[in-house]
Formats: sequence, structure tokens, C-alpha cells
Amino acid sequence: HALLRTTVLSATMSAVKKVERLTFPFQTPDPFLFAVYHDDKYPPGDGQMRAPRTGNGADFDPSREYRMYHGERVPGFPQHPHRGFETITATMEGLVDHTDSVGNAGRYGQGDVQWMTAGKGIVHGEMFPLVNDDAPNPLRLFQIWLNLPARSKMVDTAFVMHWAEDVQSVTETDAGYELVVWAGELLGCKGQLPPPASWAADANNDVAVYFVTVHPGGAFTLPPSKIGAVSNRYAYFFEGDAVEIDARAIPAKSAIELDAGAEAKIAVPASASASASLLVLQGRPIGEPVAQHGPFVMNTREEIMQAFSDYQRTQFGGWPWPEDAVVFPKDKGRFALLNGTETRPPNATAGAKEEL
Repeated sequence: HALLRTTVLSATMSAVKKVERLTFPFQTPDPFLFAVYHDDKYPPGDGQMRAPRTGNGADFDPSREYRMYHGERVPGFPQHPHRGFETITATMEGLVDHTDSVGNAGRYGQGDVQWMTAGKGIVHGEMFPLVNDDAPNPLRLFQIWLNLPARSKMVDTAFVMHWAEDVQSVTETDAGYELVVWAGELLGCKGQLPPPASWAADANNDVAVYFVTVHPGGAFTLPPSKIGAVSNRYAYFFEGDAVEIDARAIPAKSAIELDAGAEAKIAVPASASASASLLVLQGRPIGEPVAQHGPFVMNTREEIMQAFSDYQRTQFGGWPWPEDAVVFPKDKGRFALLNGTETRPPNATAGAKEEL
């Protein structure tokens, strides 16, 4: 009977709590609100960073090679408001042109991470310029919404840029995996500092955002959260055809709820035809009511109505840019304009074009 007891015990110790079909946007646990993966195979631009076709104003068709979103000729999201939460935009490929109602701006991508606290209210635009005229312009990124607690809903807006050169990662060739730490800390890699009012700014809240790639025949073990099962933890198997978690086969395009108090072994069979890519979101839940309508996330319906009223009345400070969909010059390169001061990635030369 010892063998039977051991088998039953090992089965019950799996970190996998639930497996669901991945939705669009991804289903997310408190303290997260939203996560979406952009994977657009944009063709070469036309010299003015435009796509060959004109958008219809709401182009989200998942069956197409690329989407225009709310853009007309340059894909992306022209100016729109937010209040009451944060956006984390973590890029893998492509470029994003950011502008906002505070006067901040930037061009980032190719592994950069932008973290913005909407707080009491901000208007921003995110456009995807097709800077290559003679080669494709692939775009791969995550946008993740992280909630703010009631006490921080109306804080001042904030914006930090984490350049790819500073984003910490580890590649274990023998074990067959790569790990990128966009937030939190894991295996000696530490995420860059979030904005000061973020739920993630308190290490006790255990907020983590990891990007894990496991190759055929490889394995990666996700250790328990430092605050154990108090944290919520989800893994999203968004690319690849085969992965196992604690020896359980997981269907492609799945959201997996994990017990954050237990380690989880993520493995890809040697017979798999492709590597498996997973996003991991983790954090202590805020545990407050969530009232959400479109771009506003508060605690009560009344606060949502107030947000709409405030935006209609003040435009959250107005839009200081000449166009709703701002795209910077093609040769501008990656930069961040914050409080009137422009900075560039480490070792970048001002005015130099970024190689894609």
C-alpha cells in the first residue's frame, strides 16, 4: 500500500488548480484586471510608417495577419482616457509611440517595458509605426492592467520606462528555458522599480510578471511564492503546441490557475514541434469591489459615473499634441520624454535609428 499512498500523494500535490480555455482578453485574477497578447505580422511600411490598408475604426479580427485596432493608416490606439489602475506594456518585438495628456511621450519596443499609473486620470495614445520600408514590421507585446487599491485610485499619474538593456533575464541552455522578469523577482533576476503608488511598489504584495519560454525536451520549475498560497497565480500557455505542468498535459491556448504555495514544473516533451511560451501573473489580491466601465476602473458605480463626468468636464488636462494619433519621425529611435527631459536607452546615440 505504500506505493499506492505515494502515488495518490504526488497526484494531490500538483500545483494545477484549474485549466480553462484562454479567452480574449485573458481571464485574470485580482490584483490584475486585464491582459492581452498582441501578435501582428505587419508588412513593410510605405515610407510614412503606414500600413497598406485603412482601418475600420475597430479592427480586432483575430483571423487576419495583422490588425489596425483603432488606427486609420498607422495601426494602434489614438488618444483615449484611463482612471483608477495601471498599464504595463511589455514588448518583445516592434515599436510603440506613446503620447499623453501630461506631455510625456516615448518610442519604445524590442524588449522595453512601459509602466504607467493612470491614477486620477490620464489620456494617452499608443501607435505602432511601421518604420521598416523594406522588411516586415512584426509586433509582439503584452498589455496588462494592474488594479490600484481604493486609497490610490486618485493618485497623480506616473510613467516609468524600463529599457530592454535593463530588463533582467536568464537563459539556461542545458535546462532548455529562458526567463524574463518584467516585475517581481525570480532566480536572481529582479524587475525594475514600478511607479511609487503601484500595488507592486510594496514587496509584500508579491506582484510578479514573468515571461517563460521552454524548448522541446526542456523544463522550468516555478518555485512557490514568497507569501505562499495567499498570492493568486495564473500561467497562460499562449504559444506552442505542447506543455505539461506537474506531468499534466495542458491544451494549447489555456489559462492555468496555480497554487502559488507550491512549486510547478513546466516541461515540454522532446517530441513537441515548437517551444512553449507562457506568461505568469502573480500577486496578493487587493480584495476590494471592482467597478469597471470601459477605460475606467473604480470601486463603485457612482465613482465610475464621476469619472465620466470629470473626463467630459476636464478632458483630464486636455490633449497637448497636434494630432489624436501621434507618430514620431521614422529615424527618431527609442526615447522617453518625462517631465520635459528626454532620455534614451543605455549606450544609445541621440538621433540614431534603432535597428529592428
